[in-house]
Amino acid sequence: MNFTRWSARLPGTQRRAAARTEHAVPPDRRGEGSVPAARAEQLTDDPPGVPAVDELPARDVLDHVPALVALVHGPDHHIAYVNDAYTAAFGARPPGAPAREALPELAEIGLLPLLDQVLRSGKPRTLKSRKALDGRTYTFTCTPVAENDDRDGGVLLFATDVTDHAEAAERLRASERSQRETAVTLQRSLLPQELEQPDDLRIAATYQPGGTEAAVGGDWYDVITLGGGRTALVIGDVMGRGVRAAAVMGQLRTAVRAYARLDLPPHEVLQLLDGLATEIDPNQIATCVYAVHDPNEGRLVYASAGHLPILVRDENGSVLRTDEPTGPPLGTGGWVHTSGSVPLGPGSTAVLYTDGLVERRNEDLDEGIAALERALAGATGAPGVVCDRLVRSAGVTAGHDDDVAVLVLQHPARTGPDGELFRNAALDLLGGIEAAPRARAFASGVLTSWRFPADLHDLGVLATSELVANSLQHGTPPMRLRLRRTDRRLIIEVTDGDDHLPRRRRAEPGDESGRGIAIVATIATGWGSRRTPGGGKAVWCEFVLPKG
Repeated sequence: MNFTRWSARLPGTQRRAAARTEHAVPPDRRGEGSVPAARAEQLTDDPPGVPAVDELPARDVLDHVPALVALVHGPDHHIAYVNDAYTAAFGARPPGAPAREALPELAEIGLLPLLDQVLRSGKPRTLKSRKALDGRTYTFTCTPVAENDDRDGGVLLFATDVTDHAEAAERLRASERSQRETAVTLQRSLLPQELEQPDDLRIAATYQPGGTEAAVGGDWYDVITLGGGRTALVIGDVMGRGVRAAAVMGQLRTAVRAYARLDLPPHEVLQLLDGLATEIDPNQIATCVYAVHDPNEGRLVYASAGHLPILVRDENGSVLRTDEPTGPPLGTGGWVHTSGSVPLGPGSTAVLYTDGLVERRNEDLDEGIAALERALAGATGAPGVVCDRLVRSAGVTAGHDDDVAVLVLQHPARTGPDGELFRNAALDLLGGIEAAPRARAFASGVLTSWRFPADLHDLGVLATSELVANSLQHGTPPMRLRLRRTDRRLIIEVTDGDDHLPRRRRAEPGDESGRGIAIVATIATGWGSRRTPGGGKAVWCEFVLPKG
C-alpha cells in the first residue's frame, strides 16, 4: 500500500510536513543541491544533516518497530499492511483480506468492535492488557487514519507487548489474595468457633470481612459464661487493617476471657484492658463494649470504651439506645471508666455491633444507627434470623469496604411447661444462729417442690448449709439466700454485706474453720464468688441437672 497517501490522526498532533516544506525552503532553492527543511539554515559546506521525520520512509520505520503494527482500511477492515513484528507473532497475513477472516487473533480478544468504533468516531481507543493467541499479553491502541482527508479511511493498530508487566501484576494480585486469605483465616481462627449458649439467653453472631483486598480488620466478639447464671458479652474493633490488627484483636480477646474469670464489674474489666492495650502496641487503639447479664436482676450492665451504643428492643417492640457512660478507646490511657445498665427482661433482644454495620461514606453516623434501630424494631424471630436481617438491611455484601461484626442476644419469655423449668426462690437470712436451720428447711422445701431426685436434693441442702454457715461466720448483714433452677442446672447463691471474698484452702486437722468452701467445691459442679455493685459479695455454687 502507498503509505504516502495516509496520515495518522494521532491525539494532539498535526500534519506539519507541507507547512514546513513550504516555509522553510524557498521555491527557488529547491531541486538539486537543496537540503532538508530541518537543516535549511546550515551552510552548504557543513556535514549533511539528519533527515527530517517527514522524509523518513514510513514502511522501513514500521518494519523495524518492535511493537506489532497493522493497518486496515474500509468498513470490513481489509488488511493494508502488517509489519515484521506482527508477522513474527501471528504469521503472515494476506493483504486485502478482511480482518474478520484474516486476523483471528483480533477477533479472539474482541478487538473488531473497537475497530468499528474508532472508524465511526474518528477518535483513538486503547484496550489494555489482553492475552492473545500467541500466549503473550498486549495493550492495543487503535488510531484512525485518513486517506486524502477522508476520515473513514482506515485504522492503524499498534500493539505493545506488556507480558512482563501483566505477569508481575498477576503475581502481585496473587500475593495480595494470599495475604488476605491468611488474614481472614487468622481472624476467623481467633474468633469463637462455637458460641457459648447460656441457660437464660439465646445468642447468635456473624462476622463479615470487608472488601477483596488483604485489608482485613480487627473486629471481634465473644460470649463468656461466668457461672451462677451470669453471662459476659463483648464486642470490639481494633483500629487498622491486616494481620497486625487481627493479631492485636486475638490478644485482647484472650485477655478479656482471663479478666472475665475474675468476675469483675464491666468498667473494671475495661480498665485492665486499657492498660494491656497500651503494652501490646502504644500506637494501636481499639474500641470495645463489655456487658454482663444477670437473669436475677433482669438487666444488662455494661461499660464502653469508645464503642457504639447497644440497642435493646423490649417485648413491646420499642427500641432503646443505651446511654453512653463511655470513655475513650482502649490504649489511650488515663481514663477512669464507669458502668451503666439497661433493662433486659424476658422477651427483650439486644444488639452489639461494630461500625462497619452502620458507618457509610458521606453519611452521618447517627443516621446509620437510626436506620439500624428501625431495622431492629421490625426484625423478629430467632437470634440468627435477626442477625441476618440486620446485616441485609444495612446493605452489607461481599464487596463491603469494612469488616462487620454483629452479636444478637435474646432473653426469651418462657411460659407454660417451659416456664416451669426456670424457677426462683429467695429467703432473707434474719436473726442469729437460727438462720442456718431455717435456711436448710427452706432449701429442702423448695427442692422438694421442684421435684429434684433425692441425691440432688440432699447435695443441694448440704451446699446451702455450708454457704449460709460461711456467710454467718465471715459476713455481715444484710444476708440473702437465693435458689434458682434452669433447664440445665441448679444454682445456689448467698449474698452478704462484707466484700471479703472467700477462697478455698486446705484445713489442718486442728482447724475449726476452712472446710465449708472445700466441701462445696467437692460436691458441686462449680463454685465462685464476686463483689456486688452496692458493696458486699455473692458466693455461689451450681449443680448440673441429669438429662432426661
